Amino acid sequence: MPTKKTSMSKEEEIGYHKGGINTLINERNELIRLLQIVETLMQAHMKRLEELGVKIPRDKEQ
Repeated sequence: MPTKKTSMSKEEEIGYHKGGINTLINERNELIRLLQIVETLMQAHMKRLEELGVKIPRDKEQ
């Protein structure tokens, strides 16, 4: 992605990009947390289905 010159000082631009990185890190962490919750719930459903005699293929993602 080409960069373009802005009227921001170097310090302002550094702060802007650091803020962007911090926001994205927090968003990524929240996404990982949500995926862990979904995975836990899926495992619980799969376990119960297996207890009820339903065979679930585990060799590939669905």
